[in-house]
Amino acid sequence: MKIDHRLDEAIAEKTAEGRFQLAVSAGGAQFVADEPVAAGGLGSGPSPYQLLASALAACTTMTLLLYIERKGWDVKVRCTAVGHRRDEACDPPDVFTRRIEFEGKVEPAQRSRLLEIADRCPMHRTLMKGASVVTTEADMPTAALATSHMADMEALIAVGRGSFDFTETA
Repeated sequence: MKIDHRLDEAIAEKTAEGRFQLAVSAGGAQFVADEPVAAGGLGSGPSPYQLLASALAACTTMTLLLYIERKGWDVKVRCTAVGHRRDEACDPPDVFTRRIEFEGKVEPAQRSRLLEIADRCPMHRTLMKGASVVTTEADMPTAALATSHMADMEALIAVGRGSFDFTETA
């Protein structure tokens, strides 16, 4: 496949190992994706749902860090953990659980606001609102350059735009 590295694309190519092991490149990084042994894979890398959960965890943490920095708060985000499960009794059946760990003293008003902000990160919004997926053959023209994640976060926190308003007090 001809790859245009200027595009914000993730590329997954089958390796010579196992049924599902893939060599993945995204954002200049290379790693392996796979299915767990119980699902017929080698368990050599994260599954697609684990990758999606990691995108939500990373986006949440980055958005909180940016918000805290802009507010000038002395609050630290230690980590964000996201899990995924399917529960056919739920609508929608895909359920992501997110836990955020803060370091140090966090005032109750700050904690409440940070949990609100977590629900407004770009990946959270994409998952909640849905997305369009356009599928073409590899030899078709590629899509236009994508909006970067940082640009999405910046747009969300710009005063008077998006869901973050830095003019509030607290």
